[in-house]
Amino acid sequence: MTARQPPVRIGVLGLADIALRRILPAIAARPGLRLTALASRSAAKAAAQARTYGCAAAPGYAELLDRDDVDAVYVPLPTGLHAPWVAAALHAGKHVLAEKPLTTHAAATEQLLGQAAAHGLVLMENVMFVHHAQHAAVRRLLAAGAIGEPRSLHATFAVPQLPDDNIRYRPELGGGALGDVGVYPLRAALHFLGPDLRVAGAVLTAGPARRVDTSGAALLTTPAGVSAQLTFGLEHTYRSAYEIRGSTGRITVAPAFTPPADHTPVLRLTRGPATQELRLAPDDQVANTLDAFARAVRARTHHDPDCLRQARLLDAIRAAAGTPAPTGTAGHPQNAAGPRPAPQHTP
Repeated sequence: MTARQPPVRIGVLGLADIALRRILPAIAARPGLRLTALASRSAAKAAAQARTYGCAAAPGYAELLDRDDVDAVYVPLPTGLHAPWVAAALHAGKHVLAEKPLTTHAAATEQLLGQAAAHGLVLMENVMFVHHAQHAAVRRLLAAGAIGEPRSLHATFAVPQLPDDNIRYRPELGGGALGDVGVYPLRAALHFLGPDLRVAGAVLTAGPARRVDTSGAALLTTPAGVSAQLTFGLEHTYRSAYEIRGSTGRITVAPAFTPPADHTPVLRLTRGPATQELRLAPDDQVANTLDAFARAVRARTHHDPDCLRQARLLDAIRAAAGTPAPTGTAGHPQNAAGPRPAPQHTP
């Protein structure tokens, strides 16, 4: 940012846990961004957070989108509510950073991306781990032939059981393990194996008394036969890792997807009986993501074809597993785009 580039003014639609813990403090710390307004279902919660950050508390989401001091919005709402509110934000002329996955259907994702492009607006899906330097280091090792020819990728992201009232267990809000944690190993497969992956098989399982999938696995392949074996779950021991196996070695990364900013990454490079630990400098993927968003807004352009590819693969995994997409009109493709009044209330 220079003296001729004022900070991007950010409004926030919803005060989800990730917004409170990670995104709001990071926005406040970035010189290229300014937090100007917050909106929440709870007026008291919005007012309290607004006092903390010295910004305005809007009485509702629609009112925040009407503000002239908001250039862009961050949307951490439940996935099932993304489509109508992202569409409303774009219709209001705001750039958007939305939590992953962008919507519950590939058709809705495609429509929103098209709406953003047609209006010269940035629509960025908040997949933060791809902005961490450790994955760029892995790509450099692969390009240098450190493990020979890649043969397979094995990736997993699983978290312990959540409280029963957690939104991730509610199908009408787009809940389920695939959309919440499965996107991480899936995006890793796209990141390292390229755009031509197809789904060879998948399993999605709902735990006892659950109305959404709480665990799953998928097998994907490239045209050359390189495989990606993905596992994920919401009621498991914690695991966040991937391993890329090649003809002469393997690279292992853990934790892979949500490392804290002060974490010292260690890449384990195994060739034959020897394993070498490659220590990297700590990196802040949250700050990197927000900086990337600010740069995109200033340039008024953002190109991430993996967002739509990921959405189509999520649909394909559900189809292979014989599981319908999350229910609820909030995520239906017909609600994804087009000028219309913004919704006035959310659950």
